[in-house]
Amino acid sequence: MRALVTGAGGFIGSHVAAALCASGASVRAFDLRAPAELPPGAEFAQGDLLDPDALRRALDGCDTVFHLAALYSYSPRDAAAMARVNVDGTRAVIEAAGARRVVHTSSCATCGPVAGRAATEADGPARWELRVAYKRTKVAGERVALDAAARGSDVVVVNPTTPVGPGDLRPTPTGKMVADVAAGRALAYLAGGALNVVAVEDVARGQLLAWERGRAGRRYLLGGENLTMREVFAAIAQAAGRPAPRVAVPWIAAYAAAAVASRLRRDPRLLVLDEVRVARWPMLFDDARARSELGYTSEPAVSALTRAALAALA
Repeated sequence: MRALVTGAGGFIGSHVAAALCASGASVRAFDLRAPAELPPGAEFAQGDLLDPDALRRALDGCDTVFHLAALYSYSPRDAAAMARVNVDGTRAVIEAAGARRVVHTSSCATCGPVAGRAATEADGPARWELRVAYKRTKVAGERVALDAAARGSDVVVVNPTTPVGPGDLRPTPTGKMVADVAAGRALAYLAGGALNVVAVEDVARGQLLAWERGRAGRRYLLGGENLTMREVFAAIAQAAGRPAPRVAVPWIAAYAAAAVASRLRRDPRLLVLDEVRVARWPMLFDDARARSELGYTSEPAVSALTRAALAALA
């Protein structure tokens, strides 16, 4: 296999490129900036997703596309950029790919959460959540991918839950959460909150399984374990050798504080309004489809959080 990996300089993308190289595939990394480090054997092609000539050159000689280029942000200032990258960029990649198999990386955000249970690929987010630009653009980008598959394109969609691990350098909002807890900057956790936590390396391996065994037009959640926010913070704090935060903040109080900070245009640090908004329901997910159809497996979530905390402190 000769694979083009878009967004190979990003958190998940860098791990997908490494997993592909480890499997013996040839990899061409396509991104706006050269990754800090490329796995041995990979080559870099610089370009913009919406530059047809650059995309055509990057695809030359490749028989598969792993599309991971995306903007993950909860800042309202990034809304236009997210629409450009997450929606228009996805359309450009799939159209340019032609008959090649495309593994499109979406998000668990397009599957839920839902109230009262773990969400599956049969679910979708509540309508009120689409006020959040990240969620809205990921839903729209995934729709582009699924519509293309319905028209006959060979597109498989994967939906990672909350990946953690080494290499989250920029960092993502999740990586910032891990770093804040590990450094002792997080003094409280969200009461009733929960996340499905997965090692980023497992998500990368799941991408290869989706390429090999996934069905076109089908979504596959790539998850780990459902943990409460108290359990997540406790695992990170223990790995960092710190006491775990003990204060549980109700969602309505966190939302009110974030809303005030937003209106005053102050840097809310740990209280980003859209990030708090989407935490209203526990982010619980069920990845049984990927486990049964793809043979997907994952390491214990506490182990993944421990490695992520140590990497954040390094």
